[in-house]
Amino acid sequence: MNDTIAPAAPATLYQRVMGGDFDRLSSPVARFHRLAGPQVLHGQVQVQAPASLLGRVLAWGLGAPLQAGRGAIRFELDATPGAEVWTRIFPTRTMRSTLREAPGFVEEHMGAARLLFGLSAVEGGRLEMRLVRMRFLGIPCPRWLQPAIVARETGQGDDELHFDVQANVPWIGRVVAYQGHLQVPVSPP
Repeated sequence: MNDTIAPAAPATLYQRVMGGDFDRLSSPVARFHRLAGPQVLHGQVQVQAPASLLGRVLAWGLGAPLQAGRGAIRFELDATPGAEVWTRIFPTRTMRSTLREAPGFVEEHMGAARLLFGLSAVEGGRLEMRLVRMRFLGIPCPRWLQPAIVARETGQGDDELHFDVQANVPWIGRVVAYQGHLQVPVSPP
C-alpha cells in the first residue's frame, strides 16, 4: 500500500504577499488568484476614456485604453512561481503587465511605469490593491504627483470576479478607469 501524499501546490504570488489575509477573500477572488500556468478567462468590461489630453498621453504610455466603450474582455494569464503576466484584451486596446513579488507588496510593470501595490482583504471578502509607490520611465514619482490608484475585486455567485480599476493623477484627472467581470472556473482546469 502506497501512502505517499502529493506535494501541495506552491503558494501563488497573491498567497505569498497576503499571507493569512488571503483566506479572507471571497471564493471567486481567491480562486482567481490561485490560478497557475496559462489561463484564458472571458467577461464583460466598461471603459471610461482618459479625462484630458495629458491623461491620454499617460494612458498611452501605460498601454491602457484610450477610448470609452463597453463589450467583451478576454483576460490571458500566465502565472508561474516567479511572475504573473496579465494580458487584458479590451474591445479597443490590449494592455499587458507583469506582476512580481516585492517584500510585502506586488510590483506591477506596465508600459513605462513600475507600480508598487499593497494588498488587503476587506469587508465582504473583497480585495483592495492600493498604490504605495510609483516609478515612471525609471524616475521615482514624487508623492504630491503620485496618482490615486485603487483596484478592487469582489466575488459574485460561485464564478464571477468583479473588478473596478481607477487611476487619477492630480491636476490631470482620470487616466485609467474600467469596471466589469470575468468568469472564473469553479474547478481547476
